Amino acid sequence: MPGSQYIALSGLRARADQLDRLASDIANIGTSGYKAERQSRSAAERPAFNDALQTAIDTSSGGTRLDMTDGALAPTGRPLDVALDGPGFFVVQTAAGDRYTRNGHFTQNTAGLLTTDDGSPVIGENGQPINLGTGEIKIADDGSITSGEDPVGKLKVVTFADPSQLTLDGTTLLSAGNQTPQTLDTPKIRDGSLEQSNVSMSGRLAELTSVSRGFEAMQKALNLMMNDVDGKAIEQLGRR
Repeated sequence: MPGSQYIALSGLRARADQLDRLASDIANIGTSGYKAERQSRSAAERPAFNDALQTAIDTSSGGTRLDMTDGALAPTGRPLDVALDGPGFFVVQTAAGDRYTRNGHFTQNTAGLLTTDDGSPVIGENGQPINLGTGEIKIADDGSITSGEDPVGKLKVVTFADPSQLTLDGTTLLSAGNQTPQTLDTPKIRDGSLEQSNVSMSGRLAELTSVSRGFEAMQKALNLMMNDVDGKAIEQLGRR
């Protein structure tokens, strides 16, 4: 395949990946704590071709980063809904290890533990799941939890050197990768509220239009090169 066709094909693939990312963002615009992804592209030169054909450069993904812009805080009035006002992440215990989230839509399971919607225990500052007991639950601004008049634990809130390098593990759970979580001593927690998704619908629709047009242009270019240009070349060579 000629180098120009490689370029168009790699550009087509890059835009297909962008469309998938945009579709995920739009689908989760109503998901509490959801953080949008940002994707970059880079040139990937192929040394085997580069000396003879300087145009043989592919377009490849330059990696993704999370957009850690805070979402708006929406009051719910629900005692087990909490939102972080500022930096930080709640810690969740999963089968794959600790995960981190901005989604504070918590619940209480049959064993009395504070959990996420999918049943994963929320970790307290002592590194253990929090047992809420049977009293009326109140969560203070610093994450301290009381059941009735009795203190039952405190939410563990952590931060990272570069939160944008965290990776999505599902919809709102994040994996730390090689980064080490640092305990945030003075988090700002708002009870009875949830942080909304930071996805801008207008921004995503504008980007979707741009990427879709680029995708269509690459399709037409590839079709032109593979059918018209190659076809004419074969036809001319056949006559000779």
